[in-house]
Amino acid sequence: MSPERDAVERDAVPYAAWPSPISTSDVARAGMHLSFPTVLGEEVWWTEDRPAQGGRTTIMHRSADGARRELLPPPWSARTRVHEYGGRSYAVVPDEDSGDGGDGPGRSVVFANLSDQRLYLLTPGADPRPITPEPAAEAGLRYADLLVHDGQVWCVRERHHDDGKVSRSIVSIPLHGGAEPRERVGGCDFYASPTISPDGEHLAYICWNHPRMPWNGTELRITRLSDGHSWNVKGGTSESVLAPRWRDDRTLYLISDWSGWWNLYQIGIYGTSSQALHPAEEEFAGPLWQLGGAPYTVLDDGRLAILHGQGNLKLGVLDPASGALTDFDVPYDGWAPALASDGRMIVGIGYGPAVPRSVVRVDSVTGRVEGLRRDIDELPDVAYLPRPEAVEIQGRFGRRVHALVYPPSNPEVAGEGAPPYVVVAHGGPTGNSTTALDLEKAFLTSRGIGVIDVNYGGSTGYGRAYRDRLRGQWGVVDVEDCVAAAEWLAERELADPARIAIRGGSAGGWTVMAACAQSEVFAGGVSYYGVSSLAPFAETTHDFESRYIEWLVGPADPLLYGSREPLGQVSGVSCPMLLLQGLSDPVVPPAQSQAFADALAERGVPCTYLTFEGEAHGFRRAETRSAALATEFAFYQQIFRV
Repeated sequence: MSPERDAVERDAVPYAAWPSPISTSDVARAGMHLSFPTVLGEEVWWTEDRPAQGGRTTIMHRSADGARRELLPPPWSARTRVHEYGGRSYAVVPDEDSGDGGDGPGRSVVFANLSDQRLYLLTPGADPRPITPEPAAEAGLRYADLLVHDGQVWCVRERHHDDGKVSRSIVSIPLHGGAEPRERVGGCDFYASPTISPDGEHLAYICWNHPRMPWNGTELRITRLSDGHSWNVKGGTSESVLAPRWRDDRTLYLISDWSGWWNLYQIGIYGTSSQALHPAEEEFAGPLWQLGGAPYTVLDDGRLAILHGQGNLKLGVLDPASGALTDFDVPYDGWAPALASDGRMIVGIGYGPAVPRSVVRVDSVTGRVEGLRRDIDELPDVAYLPRPEAVEIQGRFGRRVHALVYPPSNPEVAGEGAPPYVVVAHGGPTGNSTTALDLEKAFLTSRGIGVIDVNYGGSTGYGRAYRDRLRGQWGVVDVEDCVAAAEWLAERELADPARIAIRGGSAGGWTVMAACAQSEVFAGGVSYYGVSSLAPFAETTHDFESRYIEWLVGPADPLLYGSREPLGQVSGVSCPMLLLQGLSDPVVPPAQSQAFADALAERGVPCTYLTFEGEAHGFRRAETRSAALATEFAFYQQIFRV
C-alpha cells in the first residue's frame, strides 16, 4: 500500500499538491451511470445518464449489426420516481406484443418520463405517446418495474394522494392505451418484482409493510389472476425474500436470507419443497434500493446465470440440479445486480478498479465476452489510478470492519512522509462500497490524498448479521467503525494522523457529522446532503424511508433522538466542515444541512454551506458535480495545510 513506487526517480512534491491530468470536468463527465440492460437476440438496450444535458436519462439501443443509437432525444428523460430512488424505468416490447412487426430500426419501448411520470410508448419512427392517464397532481402517479406481457404493461404503481398519503399496487395497463390501468394487487405498503407464470395463470411478486425495509423482512406472494385469490409462499417480518423467477408453471426460484445470507432457493407455488440450490456464506443479491434489478436470470438450458460473493459480486452459472457453480473467466472484478438474458446471451454491468462500468455481453455456452459500452470513453494513464486493497480492521470490542484502501498514486511525483487521507462513509446506510473504478477517488489519489472506503457495520455484502449490527445503533457503530479506520491508518503510519478527513453523502453525511462531533481524529468533514436531525427528517422525508429511523435508532423519543443525532451533539464539533446540498432534494430536505450549518455558525466553528438549485438527492448535472468536487478539494488543501 506504499506510494513509493519508483520514488527515487520522481520529484518530491507536497501531498495534496501533486499535478494530475484528471480534472473535475473529467470526473463530472464520467457519470453516465449505465443501468438496467435488456437483451433480445443480437439486440441490447440499457439506460444511461447525460450529465452534460441536465442529468437526464436516455435509453440506448445496440442493433444486431453493432450500431449504437440513442432512442430518446432531449428533453425526454426515462427516469421513474417511485420510492424517489426509482429503478428500471423502461421495458422492451416483444414482437408478438408490438403491433409493428418488429421490423423497424429497433423494437417498441415503454418508458416512464421524468417530468410527468406518465408511461409512454415509443414505436420505431414515431414520437413517444402517453398510455397512462394524466394525474390530477403533478407527478402524482408513478410507475416502475415494468414488464410487458400479453399486450399489457405490468408494473408497480405509486399513487400520491391529496392528503399527502402514498399508496402502491401492481397494475396492468393496455400497451396501446385507451383504458384505465387495472389494479391487480393492492393492500400492502410496498411491492416489487412482478412476474407472470409461463401459462399466464399466476402473478408472483414481493411485498412488505412499514416499518420494515426490504432488507429487513418481505414476503413472496402469488395471486391467481382468474379470481384474484392471493397467498404467501415464503418470507415474513424477519426474512428478506427477493427476486422471484418462474422455473415452470408450478415452481419458482427466489433469493432469501433465511440462512443469514441471501442465497438461491427453489420452491413450489404453495410453499412446498423448498430447496437451497447452492448454500454458501455469500450474497447472491444486493439491497432493494431500486426496483427492477435482477441478480440472476434463467437460461434456456435450465441453468441460472447468477451473481455471488462477498463485497464484489462475481458472475457465474449455476446448475440447479447438481448445485454446481462455475464462474465465467471475465476481465471484470464485480457486477451490478442487474442481469438480463434472452436464454443464451447474458448482459450485465461489469466493472473493475481500472475498468469502467461497462455494458457487457457474455455467451453462456461459449463463454465469449464482449464489452458493448463503457461509462468512461477515455481513461487516464492507468498509473494515475489507485490500486485498492481489501482489508479487515479490528474495530471497537474486536468487531471486524471491512474496508478498501486506495493509496495515493502518481507516476510523476512522490511525497515525503505519511500522506493525508480521506475516510469515506457510504450512503444507505444499507449500502456498500465496491472496487468499481471511481474517477472521483482517482482525482484525489492522483493529487496525493489517500482514500479508505469503509464498509462499516450495517453494510450489505457480508451477510445479515453484519448488516444487523446497525439495528438501533445508527450514529454509534457506523461512527466507531469509521473512527477505527482512521486510527488504523495512523497506527500503521499509512496516513498522517493530523491530516485525516471524513466525507460521505446522505446517510454517510450523517456519519460524517456525528463522527466530527464524537471524535477528534478528523481534521475536517465533508457532508453531501446529510441527515442532521431525526424527528424533522422522519416528518419530511419521502414515504419509502419514513419509518426507517425506527429500525436504525428506535421509536420516536426526544431524549434518545437528541442524544444520537448530529444536531444534538453539535457542541462536540471543533473541526472545519463543508456541507453541500441540493435545494430540490425530496429525500433529505435542505433544512437538514441548513440547521447544522446554522448551529456551527453560532458556535464559531468554520463551516462552508454550498447549495445547488435544481439538484435533488445525488448530484446529476455536470456543472454541479464539477463545482462540488473543486470546492471539496480546495477544502482539503486548506485543512491539510497545503
